Amino acid sequence: MKTRILLTNDDGVNSAGLWAAYEALADIAEITVVAPATQQSAVGRSISIFEPIRASEVAINGVRAWAVGGKPTDSVIIGLFALDLRPALVVSGINIGENLSTESIMTSGTVGAALEASNQGTPAVAFSLQVEDQGDKFDDPRFYRQSFEGAKKVVRDVCERLIRSGFPSEADVININVPSRITGGYEITRLAHKLFRTGVEKRLDPRGRPYFWINGPLVDDAEEGTDVHAVRKGNVSITPVTLDCTSGAANPQLAKMFPDGERLP
Repeated sequence: MKTRILLTNDDGVNSAGLWAAYEALADIAEITVVAPATQQSAVGRSISIFEPIRASEVAINGVRAWAVGGKPTDSVIIGLFALDLRPALVVSGINIGENLSTESIMTSGTVGAALEASNQGTPAVAFSLQVEDQGDKFDDPRFYRQSFEGAKKVVRDVCERLIRSGFPSEADVININVPSRITGGYEITRLAHKLFRTGVEKRLDPRGRPYFWINGPLVDDAEEGTDVHAVRKGNVSITPVTLDCTSGAANPQLAKMFPDGERLP
């Protein structure tokens, strides 16, 4: 009996990357696609709690799928609880654009969907493909020009290994980033600190009032052992991620500042 996989993303149910992942996994798993009806990049792990969520069954590429009128996190929750899919694994992606560094995974809807799945008790892996032109992230994801062939091989191989060997016990999510041109192999990495050099561009509207665009170029590289550095040199980055954001290393310093039992002033 094939392993059940819930397949989702943040680029939308029509994204070429989502269906590339479907093609990579169709032979080895029983897949149900539950994904946002529209583009939802950079929404992180936001959730729709102030409005109802509609989910419609649609046919795409001859395959039945669920288009969810909400966020990637909503899609996972609908799949797990409304559709009662009970997957062994949630796969999020293939995202058009890399999701590297702490900066990106905190805002990525692709990773956000995987984090939500893990939070609900289902192991999850997120896949992202580096783009050669950052503008590609903002084009229609149905017609992405770059080849997914290398990424599809990675998706299948990684998922086969996870199904065969089991999910790492100390990880909640596995974040996979595939370079646009794979020239190396797999590399186990840690998150870099930054992916972009953040900037803000001020412009004036036709009435002379200011508005702003958040922008900024990619960092050139990061230190050895990071996801950014691995992808820059052509390796497939594999980063284990945990839901626990606690910084235990800060405890001793905080304990000196706030001794146990000390009364409030």
